[in-house]
Amino acid sequence: MAIVGTILQGVVKHKKGSLDKRQINFDLQKKTLKKLLTRAKGTEFGRTFNFAEILESVDFLREFQKKVPLYDYEKLYFSFWHKLLEGKSNICWPGKVKYFGLTSGTSNDSSKRVPVTQDMIRSIRRTGIRQLLSLAEFELPHQFYEKSVLMLGGSTQLVKMEKYFEGDLSGILTGRLPFWFNRFYKPGAISKERDWNTKLDKIVKKAIDWDIGGIAGVPAWVQILLERIIQYYGVKNIHEIWPNFMVYSHGGVCLAPYKKSFQRLMGKEIYFLETYLASEGFLAYQRKKDRDMQLVLDNGIFFEFIPFDADNFTPEGQLVEHPRTMLLNEVEEGVNYAVIISTNAGAWRYMIGDTIKFVSVKDYEIIITGRIKHFLSLCGEHLSVDNMTKAISIVSDKLNINIKEFTVAGIPCENLFAHKWYIGTDDPVPDTEAFAYLLDDTIRKLNDDYAVERKEALKRVVVEFVPSYLFIQWLKLKGKEGGQNKFPRVIGERYKEWEEFLQQNR
Repeated sequence: MAIVGTILQGVVKHKKGSLDKRQINFDLQKKTLKKLLTRAKGTEFGRTFNFAEILESVDFLREFQKKVPLYDYEKLYFSFWHKLLEGKSNICWPGKVKYFGLTSGTSNDSSKRVPVTQDMIRSIRRTGIRQLLSLAEFELPHQFYEKSVLMLGGSTQLVKMEKYFEGDLSGILTGRLPFWFNRFYKPGAISKERDWNTKLDKIVKKAIDWDIGGIAGVPAWVQILLERIIQYYGVKNIHEIWPNFMVYSHGGVCLAPYKKSFQRLMGKEIYFLETYLASEGFLAYQRKKDRDMQLVLDNGIFFEFIPFDADNFTPEGQLVEHPRTMLLNEVEEGVNYAVIISTNAGAWRYMIGDTIKFVSVKDYEIIITGRIKHFLSLCGEHLSVDNMTKAISIVSDKLNINIKEFTVAGIPCENLFAHKWYIGTDDPVPDTEAFAYLLDDTIRKLNDDYAVERKEALKRVVVEFVPSYLFIQWLKLKGKEGGQNKFPRVIGERYKEWEEFLQQNR
C-alpha cells in the first residue's frame, strides 16, 4: 500500500503546481457572473429581471446591480424559493431542485431550507479538491496519503419530503462523495446515524480500528469527540490512538478560542486548515500555510460586498433602503463587509449573513469577522465577533485558562448599558472581577469605538462563569446538537431565556 501514498503525493504536488500558475484576478469574477446570467436567463427569475438584456449591456456588472434587488433569505424564499419546495422547475436555476440544505445557524436561529443544485454540488467538490491539493504546501510524508479522513458532520440519511430531500449540507455532500474517496472516508455507515450522541458513541468504539490522518468538522464537536475517545481508552492524548493524525480542517467559527483546548488533546503538533463552506456554497479556503483564506473566484459564485457600518445597516443589523454595494475590485483592507453572493444554486444578490475583512486585497484573502445579527452595538461600540474571539484568546493565554465556549449579551444598566459575558470553562474559576477587568481592557485596545463608549454609555462589563456542558445542553434543547451547529457569540433576544435555563440547570 505504500506505493499508493507515493503516487497520490506525486499527483497532489503536480496538480498543485498547475493550480498555482492560474492568474487570480477580477476578470474571473466577470466571467463567473456572465456564465451565471447566461445559464439562468430562461428561468422565472432570469425573465423577471431580464437577464438577456443585462448580458447585452456594455457594463453588464452595473446593469446587474441596477436591475436585480438585494435579497435576504425571507425575501428570496417568499418571492421565489417556496416554489422549489412545491417541485416546480426553472425558478431561479435551470431544472428541478432535488436537495435542500438545512442551515445550521446558531441556537438563536430556526433552520432555513437552502437549495442545493447538482451544479452547486459539483462546484463544492471542485473547491474541495483544490483544498486537498493545497496539502502539498505542508510537505506531508507520502504515508499520510494512505490514511483515512474522519468527516464529522450531520447525518447522511436525508429526510424524504413529498417533492424533495432535506438535511445537513454535510450529509448531502458526504452521501455523494466521489467513488475513489470511499476507501479513505470515515465514519462510513455510522454517518447515517441521526442521533448525535449515538453517532459519537459508535465512532468512539470504532476509533481504535481506524488509522486517521485528517479530521474535518466544527471545533466544538470535534473537541468533544476527541475528549471522549481519550477518556474511553484511558490514554493521555489522541495521538496514542491515531499516531498519524496530522491535519485538521475546520470552519464555521473562529478556531482561536478552541486552540488551547485542542493543544491539550494532542501528543504532537498538527496542521490547521481553515475553510469557508456555508450552506450556500464553498466561498473560500486556506490555500497556503500561515496565510488566510482565499476567495474562490471562478467556481459558480459571484461576490459583492456592503460595508458593515451605520451608513448601510441599522443597529439591529437591517439593511438601509439604498446601501452602498461594492464589487471585488472596489474593496479595501481592514473594513468589515457583509457578503452578498449570486450562485449556481439560484441565490441572487443574496445576503448570507456573514461579515468578513480583507487582509490582502491583492491576493483576495479574507477572515470571517462574524454575523450581521451577532454584532453588538447597544450605543455605538460596534463590537464584532472578531473582536470578541481575539479578546477571549488573549485573556485565555494570559490567565492560562481553557475557555471552551462563550457568549455575550447586551443588558440595561443604570438607565444605560452593560455587557454581560458568559464564559464556559471546566478549569478552576479565576477571580471574576480580575477577569472582567482584563477582558474589558483587552477589548478597549482592540476596538476604539468600544473604548470611547466605555467612558460614556457602556457602564459595566459583567462576567459569569458557566460549566461548558451547559452550552452543549442548550444547543441540544434547541435541536441544534452536533453537525455544523454552533453556539451564538451574541445571545441577543434570547438572553432572558438563557438566564432562566442557567438558573434551572446549575
